[in-house]
Amino acid sequence: MENRRSRAEEPSEEGVNKNGGQMKLKPLHWDKVIANADHSMVWNEINDGSFRFDDELMESLFGYTTACQNSTEKSKKASYHQQRSLPQYHQIDPRKSQNVAIVLKSLAISRKEILDALLDGRGLSADTLEKLTKICPTQEEITRILQFNGNPTKLADAESFLYHILKAVPSAFIRFNAMLFRTTYDPEILHHKQCLQTLELGCKELRSGGVFFKLLEAILKAGNRMNAGTTRGNAQGFNLTALRRLSDVKSTNGKTTLLHFVVEQVVRSEGRRRSINTNRKPGDHPVSGTKNSNEEQDREHLMLGLPALEDLNSNFGNVKKAATIDYDSLISVCPVLTTRVDEIKQLLSLESGGFLREMKGFLEDCREELNVVREEEKRVMEVVRKTTDYYQAGGSKGGNHPLQLFVIVKDFLNNVDQVRAEIAKKLQKRKADSSPPLSPTPRSPVRFQNLELYFRAHRPGTSSSDSEDDFS
Repeated sequence: MENRRSRAEEPSEEGVNKNGGQMKLKPLHWDKVIANADHSMVWNEINDGSFRFDDELMESLFGYTTACQNSTEKSKKASYHQQRSLPQYHQIDPRKSQNVAIVLKSLAISRKEILDALLDGRGLSADTLEKLTKICPTQEEITRILQFNGNPTKLADAESFLYHILKAVPSAFIRFNAMLFRTTYDPEILHHKQCLQTLELGCKELRSGGVFFKLLEAILKAGNRMNAGTTRGNAQGFNLTALRRLSDVKSTNGKTTLLHFVVEQVVRSEGRRRSINTNRKPGDHPVSGTKNSNEEQDREHLMLGLPALEDLNSNFGNVKKAATIDYDSLISVCPVLTTRVDEIKQLLSLESGGFLREMKGFLEDCREELNVVREEEKRVMEVVRKTTDYYQAGGSKGGNHPLQLFVIVKDFLNNVDQVRAEIAKKLQKRKADSSPPLSPTPRSPVRFQNLELYFRAHRPGTSSSDSEDDFS
């Protein structure tokens, strides 16, 4: 009897209860527990509880008609897609419409969020704004879209977006451009300030003297010796563009260059100076004494002098950075930004609301900052001009590139560093296999018209104690 009752309580295939007419749900198979009359059980507490579940939610999730509902939803979606696949109205070129639709699909933001941002003047990322400005329609296309009086649901995706955006905010793309300018302004003006700072620090490095000046001194003496008896001889200075040609001047035996010779002489000079300074310290042992051979002493001086060139390369970091700055781009930053500020300010005269309040304060700050940066730019470029003239009188005139000095010095320092590395490599090899000395042997001397004798005979009498031993 009980079994028959249990079977009668099971849901029928029709899915409708004869008594209540409620939707039948999928069964949960379990074994029923009979309440014990002798003691209370957890089920007594639960049955008396206040919990209630959502009948409609359960019916939608576990009802027998769920499959039917799903099929209905699928049919609705199919109907929607069928409608969308019907011919749609294009107000712009179909190819452009397709490209605009692709851009819109890549935006991780809703149309409502875009409209809110347009009204508030903030809330969109630089990437989103850049994409939106790229799909800006022409004025003719905007006119056609705004004049459309048909069913907006029949518009293609791109036209539908443009229609709703422009209907709500006719100046939408003007605002997009203004908002994009605001997001890019700070990084751009900061980069400009950093470039100006790099130029000023580079000028300071070029006036710092040290080993760089000794290299120029060595080159000047070598050039005067090689040009002796000609109109180029007895020069008091030289155009720094000559630094680029030092590697092209080969020795008579073709085994080295003028650049290698000069660098090696300066390295020896620095090593000799450091050796003397080290030996003068109380309690220090001499680095190289009379017991050492001339060859070992020469190697010792070269080893001691090489770090000076390493320091030179690191101490001219801002000069190398300045060499990469494009002058035309540098001087165009302030005029371009000022023009953009003026254009946006003029367009804002037709705007109102939160967008106007948000942008107005920003543009006022831009104006004030650009005036300050423009004056700073004039000051720094004057420092660059004076530094150029410091190396070559009138070098800043005559149509020369204003930042050419940094480029020439950077290239020269790179060449010097390459020679330094070659000298260090030869020293390591000589130490490892006891090869012949780095300096040319008397059997095959390197000749630049007796430069070494010239250096010894033309030591400046008024130079400091450090430079008296240079190139001797």
